[in-house]
Amino acid sequence: MLRSLPSRPRPSGHRRRRGAGLLAAGTAASLLLGGALALTGTSAQAAPTNSTGAPATSGGIKVAYFDQWSIYSNAYYLKTVQDTGVASKLDYLIYDFANIDPTNLTCFEATKAASQNEDNPNAGDGAGDAYADYQKTFDTATSVDGVADTWNQPLVGNFNQLKKLKAKNPNLKVLLSIGGWTYSKYFSDVSATDAARKKFVSSCVDMFIKGNLPVQGGFGGAGSAAGVFDGFDIDWEYPGGGGHTGNHASPNDKQNFTALMAELRSQLDAQGRTDGKSYALSAAVGAGQDKIKNVETDKLGQYLTFLDVMTYDMHGAWDKTGPTNHQAPIYNNPSDPMTPVPGGTGKYSIDNAIKAWTVGDPQYGIPGGFPAKKINMGVPFYYRGWTGVPAGANHGLFQSATGPAPGAAMSGNVAGIQMYKELSSFVGNAANTYWDDAAKTSYFYDGTTFWTGENAKSIQAKMDYAHCNGLGGSFAFSLYDLGTQTSLFDTMVTATNGSAASCPAPTTSPTASASPSSSPSTSASPSSSPSTSPSTSPSTSASPTGGTCTAPSWNAATVYATAGAKVSWKGHNYTNKWWTQGEDPTLSGQWGVWTDNGAC
Repeated sequence: MLRSLPSRPRPSGHRRRRGAGLLAAGTAASLLLGGALALTGTSAQAAPTNSTGAPATSGGIKVAYFDQWSIYSNAYYLKTVQDTGVASKLDYLIYDFANIDPTNLTCFEATKAASQNEDNPNAGDGAGDAYADYQKTFDTATSVDGVADTWNQPLVGNFNQLKKLKAKNPNLKVLLSIGGWTYSKYFSDVSATDAARKKFVSSCVDMFIKGNLPVQGGFGGAGSAAGVFDGFDIDWEYPGGGGHTGNHASPNDKQNFTALMAELRSQLDAQGRTDGKSYALSAAVGAGQDKIKNVETDKLGQYLTFLDVMTYDMHGAWDKTGPTNHQAPIYNNPSDPMTPVPGGTGKYSIDNAIKAWTVGDPQYGIPGGFPAKKINMGVPFYYRGWTGVPAGANHGLFQSATGPAPGAAMSGNVAGIQMYKELSSFVGNAANTYWDDAAKTSYFYDGTTFWTGENAKSIQAKMDYAHCNGLGGSFAFSLYDLGTQTSLFDTMVTATNGSAASCPAPTTSPTASASPSSSPSTSASPSSSPSTSPSTSPSTSASPTGGTCTAPSWNAATVYATAGAKVSWKGHNYTNKWWTQGEDPTLSGQWGVWTDNGAC
């Protein structure tokens, strides 16, 4: 996804994520940095605040994005996802991105490069990579299962490799992401009317769920891609404007975004009844108050399986001469020089984003109401940076710069950004590593160059925050920034599967949402083991609130083949509407397969 700067211009059409090296084992607190800042290693972290009012959770789903273009100069294949053990640890893999046809306002496939000129308003028009999707052949060395493609297959490319990956990992679900930074131009158009929404969604379901790919290059055809995707991820950057130059926007985007999600949910459910399965629907959304105010936070939850809040890219070298700042602070450091977000007094931080989505932010007119248990914490595996940075009081933090830090070859030599696999020796050097204890995040500085990104400690802090605030899990953007160096990913998985050492009692009452299934659970108790099924809830055990449940407990491995099956889960009774397996009843929503019949 071109990931989301809450409100700043993006430096390039590709999105980068940050990552971080691990602190040397046993590194102790040793350097004080302006009072609130300290270089720390293995010391315990204070419990995060509970800002959502939702009960604490243990475990959670793990989601990661696989970039369509990673198979080229980076030689990062789906085989790499398998061979490094990443696939077996994921619940959802999201393949990005599909585009919107500017002529027909439908899903489509094409082989045309997007312009990397950020000022080109037509950069993504008609662009796509059908070759990578379903026309590139893979040999024995690059195929997931070691079997080379043959000339007469109707489907090759990444799509066929995704099928092979799923065969080796039966619990893995794969979603297709539509949009991103470069491909969001026409979302406003396809969501503008009921007819436009129905046409667009129908075309996407036909092409990517039914698998009716256009015949191109001798590949594709009716049903050729059936079974590849288990649903969609919508990455509209952004409703109401503020994305790439030239993106279309309307004052009605706020309501139309909800209507588009409702149409997607409706058509996916209808197709699910035909196919005898449940299809997932997710969205990648902004983390800035100026973006969140342009969506209906209180209405989206009923349609979505989960929400990926892009909790990164809050600062970067688009501010060419600084001041340097954190890409993804959990909290605001009082010394943060950022000008408040227009429309209020708030600044960018993860805590401000999660509060806006769940309990609201009155100064920006955000009602909140999105269920915390459906929100995933974003973990970028790339870094943003500056050079010519004086040390100042805080070892480069909040200081001026002479310009963006140098890029690197695998990142396309784009100044101000590098992937973890390019920067691992720099960020893995304890001498370069600093901790902002007020913001609860790491940064990296060698006396001249400043990078902002993740390491083991900052990832643990994010997931402690997620667990203490009742969030649903984590997502990574993106895997090819790591390559085969998976330590940061493994840290994310371990931290997500665990629970925070201690969590304060909720101090905020959760905001009611649009449907009963969208409100945060009030009966969850932390489980002793992490969730291991793709669709299970982050908390795998619960205490009933309405009495003793007599119906059999829902089981992720059980096939509920006949409509009307009765189960109990987390203190409520449910019945299914059609065949299902692995879909947590508490995440189903009013449009999903399970009907909530109330507390036991």
